[in-house]
Amino acid sequence: MSEATIFGQLEIPQTLAAGPGPGNTDPRVLQRFAAAGVADHMQADVLRGMVESKLMLREVMGTSNVYTFGVAGTGWSGLDTLFSAIMPGEKVVVFVNGTFSGIDGLTIRMKAATAEELAANPMDPQPASVTIINVPHGQSVTGELVEQALAEHKPQWAAMAHWETGSGRINDIRGFSDACEKHGVMGLVDAVSSLGVEDFAIDDFPGVAGWASCPQKGICCLPLTYAPVSFTDAYIAKLRKTGTRTFVHHPILEARHWGIVDGKDVEKGVYHRTHSAYAVSAFHEALRITLQQTVEARAKQYAFHEAALRDAVTAMGCKVTSNMTSLVVLNLPDGLAGREQELVQSCRSKGFGIWPTLSAPVQVRIGILNLLNERAITEIVERFAAEMTLMGANIDMETVRAGLERHYASAAAAE
Repeated sequence: MSEATIFGQLEIPQTLAAGPGPGNTDPRVLQRFAAAGVADHMQADVLRGMVESKLMLREVMGTSNVYTFGVAGTGWSGLDTLFSAIMPGEKVVVFVNGTFSGIDGLTIRMKAATAEELAANPMDPQPASVTIINVPHGQSVTGELVEQALAEHKPQWAAMAHWETGSGRINDIRGFSDACEKHGVMGLVDAVSSLGVEDFAIDDFPGVAGWASCPQKGICCLPLTYAPVSFTDAYIAKLRKTGTRTFVHHPILEARHWGIVDGKDVEKGVYHRTHSAYAVSAFHEALRITLQQTVEARAKQYAFHEAALRDAVTAMGCKVTSNMTSLVVLNLPDGLAGREQELVQSCRSKGFGIWPTLSAPVQVRIGILNLLNERAITEIVERFAAEMTLMGANIDMETVRAGLERHYASAAAAE
């Protein structure tokens, strides 16, 4: 038997994470993660942290839904929990306008497919009960489109991403909720990119029965901690009636471990999974920071700093096609068109973590998650301009810098 190969310790350098996510975790969150003692998942402080976290999460999400808690894992864990109530053969309309809403659509098609439909195409089933409404890349889902589709197809469920990170577009959550409420449809919303970035309260959208987000974008809490979810009483009642073919991501079973039983907060939860003391501590601190800063103030900061970045790349000759406030999606100037992937890879090789879009057309995505200060935005602008210049762009940096200075001077004057 040959000797095992033992590699050297893994050293991961600090990078400027300027993509759509994961975002830049706050040092306070990292400190709480590292400082947590070795403890089992039933230790008293771990359980107390879970209780306090679910209560703070309700404040962050703006809801009185008792079934509001965190699913251990990434945003996909939360989304899988959200879609778990969809049963084979149930009618669903899904609105797709980018990579991630497209994956939501695939998830739903897998859950709604009958055994025969799944067997016919296991990796990409095409169930007759699911209608996919494709919206061209770079465009938003409108309330009018949702109204038309629900009136025509009369589904039991409808699903949409609130903010679609694949294309950088905000979709009409008010129009979606109103149409769902009007037609008696249970709305499901992917809020992975909007929670903690936009100022909204989920209880203001009564047509939406279920929400799912992630830990590593607006909440800024590492990729592997807790994905926030929230469900109305109507969603839970439907789930109790039909059941679901999952154990791990069963909303009712997950909630029981958070001390949510039969629609009430109880003193002692029921075991469902092994929770991490490190993850609980980090998630708890991330929620504390969000509430201390307030969602309203954070939303204003995102809008202000995104405007600075948008104006700067526009001054470089780029065309911005997004309307999110945590992410700028752009086309390079005509002289560099088609070289987006090359530019992104060059940036990433130098510790500047921007991203391309993951589906056609290839564009550049620059994010500002938890980079809400003049120094960070200036560094992003200067590093991006330097890479464009290396590729042959002719950029007037004096004009770009002057625009940044005016933008931040206006804030200082307002104060």
